[in-house]
Amino acid sequence: MVTPTNWVNELPKAAQDFLSDKRLEEVECIVADMPGIARGKAMPAAKFARTEQMFLPDSIFYQTITGGWADFGGEDRFTDPDMVLTPDFSTAMASPWAADTTLQIIHNVCDQSGRPVPFAPRNVLRYVVDKFAEMGFKPIVAPELEFYIVAQNTDPSQPIVPPIGRSGRRVAASQAYSMSAVDEYGPIIDDIYDFAEAMGLEIDTIIHEGGAGQIEINLPHGNPIELADQVFYFKRLIREAALRNNCYATFMAKPMQDQPGSAMHIHHSVVDIKTGKNIFSNPDGSESDAFFHFIAGLQNHLPAAIAVIAPYVNSYRRYVPDFAAPVNLEWGRDNRTTGLRVPISNSEGRRIENRLAGMDCNPYLGLAASLACGLLGLKDAQKPRDQFMGNSYIIDDALPSSLREALLLFDESKALQSALSPDFCKVYSAIKWAEQEEFLQVISPWEREHLLINV
Repeated sequence: MVTPTNWVNELPKAAQDFLSDKRLEEVECIVADMPGIARGKAMPAAKFARTEQMFLPDSIFYQTITGGWADFGGEDRFTDPDMVLTPDFSTAMASPWAADTTLQIIHNVCDQSGRPVPFAPRNVLRYVVDKFAEMGFKPIVAPELEFYIVAQNTDPSQPIVPPIGRSGRRVAASQAYSMSAVDEYGPIIDDIYDFAEAMGLEIDTIIHEGGAGQIEINLPHGNPIELADQVFYFKRLIREAALRNNCYATFMAKPMQDQPGSAMHIHHSVVDIKTGKNIFSNPDGSESDAFFHFIAGLQNHLPAAIAVIAPYVNSYRRYVPDFAAPVNLEWGRDNRTTGLRVPISNSEGRRIENRLAGMDCNPYLGLAASLACGLLGLKDAQKPRDQFMGNSYIIDDALPSSLREALLLFDESKALQSALSPDFCKVYSAIKWAEQEEFLQVISPWEREHLLINV
């Protein structure tokens, strides 16, 4: 990469403000891998300023969550070629938890011919957004981030429990929307606010969710790639805020068996690039055909995309009736029991909320998969099922109940593979099948407790 000599002047205002009275010491050059973990290199700021090129092996995208490797069976897989990384200066943000004055910058990822690496998660999302642009549309999203604050858990064999709050007690029951429950973790919330301000990240609202120690942060709506960048950064800053206060923040879909799971609800709308108008609304303010086509696309194609928005074996423990998680693909207006919800809004803000995505998914891939299903719906121009009225938890829908079932549907869907790019789907499937096999090698405490001397 050729870093301009005046690169600091290209930084966002928040990053420049952060550096206004400081001497920059380190730059973290990062990308999101398949799970959404920050991978890259850190270097002194002076070295970054004169670095012409930076490389990372493409194998960072082949790793499983356990650190294993997916096997593609081809000779080219084992050469482990380098990718070329270039900084996207618009993403530069402070690392306010670092001991030294540090910036983190998300990098674009290309091969040595200058083509975007098709299985890099950020490129997958850009691929889907470009597909919308080819139709004259621009997608708009707003993600909701749910997570748990938990006591430090250094022994994986022990269950996860909520931390002790300022009252000296553990929150053990549902405290949805309780301000006192949020105040229990005041120092952590304060650090989240401070870190977000230093990084230039905007928080719409913070609430206490239904689980013990479960927090939700809502982000303003906007460009999918920018919002995915923000979720990627937020997950890192939230973890750092918790660690500063001797706790963990976990984004597992279901960390505690008797508590609700954590979702990344995704609100979608689509605007016409020429007019800037929301295509989900007719000129008279009524719901348009495109609105219903998008819903139908989600209903028809999300089963194949579940493997992306529920990417781990633990993800499927979240889909349990009456635990605030959807178990179907019904849609309804202002109905939180349905997998697809239409929130109350005016015609300009009309949107569709996908409630199936788990907070454990990679934000780039979760947004890409959900948008791809809606895009396929716009192309298919089909009508959705009738709106569901009432409690949809009674509906037994055709959602996969395990990662294995989800992967079989993912592998069979040529339409979804085309919408996400076949090259990405090949890599993603190989990684997830490898993780499935890794999981089957583990003997759980339940098996030892109930099978060891009883069968």
